[in-house]
Amino acid sequence: MILIHGAGGSFLSWHPNIRRLEGETVYTLDLPGHGESQGAGRGSVREYASDVLQFMEENRIRKPVLAGHSMGSAIALTIALDAPEKLSGLALLGAGAKLRVSPLILEKARNPATFADAAALINDYSFSPEVSKDLLRLSNQNMLKTDPQTLLGDFLACDSFDVMDRVDSIRLPALILCGALDVMTPPKYSILLAEKIKNSRFHLIENAGHMIALEQPQAVAGLLKDFLDGLPPLD
Repeated sequence: MILIHGAGGSFLSWHPNIRRLEGETVYTLDLPGHGESQGAGRGSVREYASDVLQFMEENRIRKPVLAGHSMGSAIALTIALDAPEKLSGLALLGAGAKLRVSPLILEKARNPATFADAAALINDYSFSPEVSKDLLRLSNQNMLKTDPQTLLGDFLACDSFDVMDRVDSIRLPALILCGALDVMTPPKYSILLAEKIKNSRFHLIENAGHMIALEQPQAVAGLLKDFLDGLPPLD
């Protein structure tokens, strides 16, 4: 399984329980310009998808499950549409066939003087009201390490992403997870995905917002493990 983080994120967007899922080989990416990866962030979801495909080729990873969160789910969907033969399945967290971004987030992210405000706003929108202050603080600190232009580029890439007219052609097995309190990509978007992707199952995660992999890691890890165990073996 390859874990793909969302806009402005890094491998730290995935709880250790998921990164070290028992009995599974898990790769946790930092996309270009994020976390510990060098280079500049990309300008589109398709460019990031090319990076993931290159990573798979360079590391000889054959038919993985792509698990994507938010922008990462858009990357996973793009690869599933363009190169389904390279995958065994999809796990889509906080996902949508299109990912419109709040104009307020884009406005604040465009101005370097309000970058910190943008990061704070994104984190406030991304967690449930019950999140611990420590987790919220750490998430905000990690996002502030992202280059402002990379963060803006990520959210512009999300805002222009739209595969509504293609997603129903996906035939790969898919697990679709959404936090019941997600305000960034509300559950209706995941439900629509589940309706359009015929070979999919949908689970609503209680007491979680957009960052379900951090707020409810045990529940997410268990569902991912069950999904992986249910896939047919590779030829």
